[in-house]
Amino acid sequence: MIYTYQSLFEFCRNIFLAVGCNNTQAESATKVLLSADLRGIDSHGIARLQGYVRLWEVKRVFPGNEPCVIYETPSTAVVDGSSALGLNVAPYAMKIAIQKAIQVGTGWVSVQNSSHFGIAGYHAMLALPEDMIGIAMTNASPLVAPTFSKERLLGTNPIAMAIPAGEEPAFVADFATTTASNGKLELLQRKGENTPEGWLQDKHGISSTDAHELKKGGALLPLGGHREGGSHKGYMLGSMVDILSALLSGANYGPWVPPFPAYVPVPDNLPGKGIGHFFGAMRIDAFRPASDFKTHMDAWIRRFRSSESANGQQVVIPGDPERIYENERMKNGIPIDNELVKTLEALAHQFSVSFPEPIS
Repeated sequence: MIYTYQSLFEFCRNIFLAVGCNNTQAESATKVLLSADLRGIDSHGIARLQGYVRLWEVKRVFPGNEPCVIYETPSTAVVDGSSALGLNVAPYAMKIAIQKAIQVGTGWVSVQNSSHFGIAGYHAMLALPEDMIGIAMTNASPLVAPTFSKERLLGTNPIAMAIPAGEEPAFVADFATTTASNGKLELLQRKGENTPEGWLQDKHGISSTDAHELKKGGALLPLGGHREGGSHKGYMLGSMVDILSALLSGANYGPWVPPFPAYVPVPDNLPGKGIGHFFGAMRIDAFRPASDFKTHMDAWIRRFRSSESANGQQVVIPGDPERIYENERMKNGIPIDNELVKTLEALAHQFSVSFPEPIS
């Protein structure tokens, strides 16, 4: 079924209001959440709404709370997310990084005591209107086995970087440090499909294509899938995200990161507070004139996009597919599969709010 962006926005906003957000918080959280659906990242959009509600029900997130700065220097800050929705904590922290970059050239913010923050790319892109490069990353529930390990010690730990151009659209890289995200597994589960090779291993460390493997004690694999494919590099990337997001801020790290599913117990003896994020903003004119940089960024993009194809498909620039999705879905609507529609209708019934009618 297909729904307009505006109708889904109103529905999500009403759900966030029902769990304790004020109007500003509800609209901000909804904007972040639905940016994933608009950009074709269906695993991190409205499909996650029920998960946030369940976390509120078990008192692991408090949507009405406000984040605050607990330590800062001219170019850095640590933010306490106050157990609020990461969907709201992350833009708050990123805007601090941007303000510091305006003042001193670069800004860096590490966050503790937060929760799942949606897609990393949304937060990195907040820097683009200021002629800045934006960086966003977060640690996440431990679902990933390091290379050669059976244990789940890291999260999917995404990284995003947004870089402005001149006449060309911005370069926006947004990727998990695993071969696939847990959200993509959930999509396959709803469709009753298996995963490609290299996404998962079972509890014994043997490769698996069962989309339900995590429920049986298995693990996601780092980017690269296996040692011969370079999984040690994905392992290193995920580790760096964990350290910058959590060890700098005082959040939980490694196997102690609180799980997103509300029904999964939080580990004992936590070393920190909540989930951690890390944000950066770099003012381009702190390095060279922004107009010069953007002219050369246009040239870089055009040269790569015109690269001779190996298989008949045009080479794309990071951010191209998502931008195409966004333009199409804003115009023609956002598709939602039938199983997810049932879940959302149940939420609507639970909170006595209306669920929109599909346009097709």
